[in-house]
Amino acid sequence: SLGILLLFPKVTHRIPGSLIAILLVTPVVALFNLPVETIGSRFGEVPNSLPKPTLPDFDLANLQSLFPAAVTIASLGAIESLLSAVVADGMIGTRHRSNMELVAQGVANIVTPLFGGIPATGAIARTATNIKNGGRTPIAGMIHAVTLLLILLFFGKWASLIPMPVLAAVLLIVAYNMSEWRLFINLFSSPRSDLAVLLITFFLTVLVDLTVAIEAGIVLAAFLFMRRMEKVTHAGFIIPANDEEEEVHDPFSIAKFDIPEGVEVFEINGPFFFGAASKFQDAMTVLEKPPKVLILRMRHVPAIDATGLHALESIFKKTESWGTELLISGIRPQPSEALAKSGLKERMGSDRIHKNVGEALRHARALIEEKENRVQ
Repeated sequence: SLGILLLFPKVTHRIPGSLIAILLVTPVVALFNLPVETIGSRFGEVPNSLPKPTLPDFDLANLQSLFPAAVTIASLGAIESLLSAVVADGMIGTRHRSNMELVAQGVANIVTPLFGGIPATGAIARTATNIKNGGRTPIAGMIHAVTLLLILLFFGKWASLIPMPVLAAVLLIVAYNMSEWRLFINLFSSPRSDLAVLLITFFLTVLVDLTVAIEAGIVLAAFLFMRRMEKVTHAGFIIPANDEEEEVHDPFSIAKFDIPEGVEVFEINGPFFFGAASKFQDAMTVLEKPPKVLILRMRHVPAIDATGLHALESIFKKTESWGTELLISGIRPQPSEALAKSGLKERMGSDRIHKNVGEALRHARALIEEKENRVQ
């Protein structure tokens, strides 16, 4: 069986070698009555009808013990399916819809256990085989499912004759192909942090358990992501002379505007998460004296979390104690929504939030003139 699986692909890729191995070896074992275990002798006859649906036992103790494994299986299934979809996109030049893929897989994996099935996922090997044999649409996958159903309903008794060593050979080849050892070796040229996550997950899989390995890998990857987000976020006061390089390309470069005396423009670049919040607060300490107006420029802040909101609230309270007017410019949808939900937008006043720095500077100039008129 291994010989057929290894040599037949050199003849043609249009017919799977596993199918040829099963079709050739099964009749030989049956005709010569070889002392080899088959599906029928190991597991009994393959039924020729669909199993009746049954509801699982929703026992709290079982749910608690199975939950970690269920999360691991769901995560692996989602990752494998999306990876398979990306591979298919690269082979046929299409673009898959991730949400549809995962929702469909989730619904299928909820229904399948009711009939005694196990969780299913998209597989790179089957997808690649489908594409190499001309499959280009979801209909190919549907025909695959219908074919398996027909085998179950009409050829079950023949399927019970398949020798177990043939299936073992098929699984050996599948396991080898799934190992992606060349890709594994290439990953050693990745950044050291990524390599550390890879090796920790790998050795936990071998030495402990797949469930523990996946959970540890996800947690480590999350910490690594947070660290990288903290590194890419920068915060500091804008000096017009340093912004001249951007003047040609940026219509809202500070170098194009006249900044009134007493106005400071502070820009945040990158996600405003907990790591960046400390940078923001540290940068604010460089002020020698409180400005009349402080403009927070947030056009390059795609997202903000609770720690970032807390930092903004702290600076809002501090500017109030200074008698400084606080304005925000260029805020994007997610941070704007977060400010509204936290109530900070209402406390500041919606008129203090502007589309761009030009509007904010005009408002700052008006506020300064208003203060000077009141003093006179």
